Amino acid sequence: MIDPGADLAAVQRRTLWVLGSGQVAGSAALGASVTVGAFVIQDLLGRTTGWAGLASATVTCGSAVFARVLSTLMQRRGRRPGMLVGYVLAVVGGCLAAAAVQRASLWLFVVALAAFGAGQATNLLARYAATDLADAHERSRAMGRVVFASTFGAVFGPVLIGPAERAGQSWFGLQRYAGPWLLAATLFALAALNTAVRLRPDPLLVANRIARGGDGAATPAVPLGLGDALRAATLTADARLGLLAMTVSQFTMVAVMAMTPVHMKLHGHENVSQFVVSLHIAGMYAFAPLVGRFADHHGRPRTIQIGGAVLVAATLLAALSGDADMLLFPALWALGVGWNFGLIGGSSLLSESVAGEHRVAVQGVADLLMSVCGGTAGFASGFIRKAFGFHLLAAGSTVVAGLMLVAGALAVTRRSLVTG
Repeated sequence: MIDPGADLAAVQRRTLWVLGSGQVAGSAALGASVTVGAFVIQDLLGRTTGWAGLASATVTCGSAVFARVLSTLMQRRGRRPGMLVGYVLAVVGGCLAAAAVQRASLWLFVVALAAFGAGQATNLLARYAATDLADAHERSRAMGRVVFASTFGAVFGPVLIGPAERAGQSWFGLQRYAGPWLLAATLFALAALNTAVRLRPDPLLVANRIARGGDGAATPAVPLGLGDALRAATLTADARLGLLAMTVSQFTMVAVMAMTPVHMKLHGHENVSQFVVSLHIAGMYAFAPLVGRFADHHGRPRTIQIGGAVLVAATLLAALSGDADMLLFPALWALGVGWNFGLIGGSSLLSESVAGEHRVAVQGVADLLMSVCGGTAGFASGFIRKAFGFHLLAAGSTVVAGLMLVAGALAVTRRSLVTG
């Protein structure tokens, strides 16, 4: 039972701190592992394999499945149990991935990556938990603060790859790429501990109690089925725009990012690929508070429009990079920034465009669709790169990003005509 006299502002501040702490650990885990996933596939199947995108695709598809599973659990039990289960599954996935590297087992590695995707799903769903108790005009800002916390872990996660590899080899006699997966499992364990101990009271349960006027038990509503959640997510033009922004941003970002380390390795730049990924992840998260503030003040459609424009510029620059690895630094940074605009603008617009009792279900199905798009992009990117080259992969992503730019621009124009 939640104390009806509790200071909601204090509860919200505590919630943001706890969620931010979890994001630091979780994003560091993802950053320490995402770069080496494609390298493991190459070691198992050969340097020129078209299956290099399998690692990113499997994690993202696992994230898609668990986004729906965890959001359903959150509807029934609250944010804390759902996030805790997600982080624990990621710990198991990281340990299994290290074992798969040791045994050179492709099937075990794929299973491990699917379980590891639960950690990515949990990190993404945490941004919604930040808005449970936020005022309507500050939802994007609250979301931005939690996304921003990922910066600290995500930037340093890839930098820890080298030390983790050396520690695993020298201390435990592990294969080169096993160490980063054990590091990722350890970091997700810290995120799970933080959630279990500190995420009290549960923000979703508090929000549900407030919605019921403070009467009754603090329990969530009955979950929506998948079909009903999909219909709720596409019921209005604003909801559809938010969903489009999230899926296009994820598709474009994953398609280019997944093949960048492979592209650089094949051109003799593997030693700097982790720094490109680190800068990319900084772009994804570092400006989140500013993006959230911009979305609250200037509107979600304008934020989506800008995100589409930045993604178009980033993918064009990546397509023009060729063998010039230095151009990939600004290209991947801008790719992360554009993704941030699309994620925060789209997530905020979608959340405020559906009824409160349907919000958690819609959030889960939206992240499911977003992750499916990312998984599809990651899986196909390896084959496209092998068949046509990295530059055409990036150029194709430009076309996809253009859909978001056009849709955002049309929404801004439509709102200007209505209000003007």
